[in-house]
Amino acid sequence: MIDKNSPIPIYYQLEELIKGLIEKGELKPGDSLPSEREYAEKYQISRMTVRQAFSKLVNDGYLYRLQGKGTFISDRKIEQPLQGLTSFTEDMQKRGMKPGSQLLDFKIIAASLQIASQLNIQENEPVYEIKRIRLADDVPMAFESTYISANLIKGLTIDIVHKSLYSYIEEQLHLRIDHATQIIESSIANQLEAQYLNIKNGAPILLIQRNTFLQDGTPVELVKSSYRADRYKFMIHMKR
Repeated sequence: MIDKNSPIPIYYQLEELIKGLIEKGELKPGDSLPSEREYAEKYQISRMTVRQAFSKLVNDGYLYRLQGKGTFISDRKIEQPLQGLTSFTEDMQKRGMKPGSQLLDFKIIAASLQIASQLNIQENEPVYEIKRIRLADDVPMAFESTYISANLIKGLTIDIVHKSLYSYIEEQLHLRIDHATQIIESSIANQLEAQYLNIKNGAPILLIQRNTFLQDGTPVELVKSSYRADRYKFMIHMKR
């Protein structure tokens, strides 16, 4: 209930009330919420207060709005721990979700100076360029561009890319993937990213660059990804 005599702001109380219903499963993904007017009348509070609570829940990924249709419960965000090096396929399987990819492009190109420097190869050396949409339970999660030295990882095919690249590298080529560095920054979706991820142009996204290395320090992979910020979050455990 809403306690108007509490020092806790009313919009925050309403926000926590709705979050509690979501976490208990009483409100499920896709469910429609009552209108701002109905909430205002039920709790005898202003529509501006209800709008403030709704806006915060939308920004935090609990709700989403559809123009002319109302406000709905979002799917829960996928949480990826930042400890340990796993592929997208392995990560989704651990969560009991069906991983998938929609391959947009697969070709060998001449490495640009920037890509060559990241992979520690010479400019214009051949590299695989793989562009795909990564899916979890058939929902778009990320738009991903991967670059791999064709002289290092030989025999790469579309079929291998559809299965698991890491498994091929480790089990078929007997190369040991050891570690990676990952840079994460916030951004907004451009027109292409919005189209591929089924989100609005200008919606928040997470830009992630991963550089993956073999046991001897050889760069094996450069991945640039645009993740949906409304469906994905990262968690790290820190010990003093």
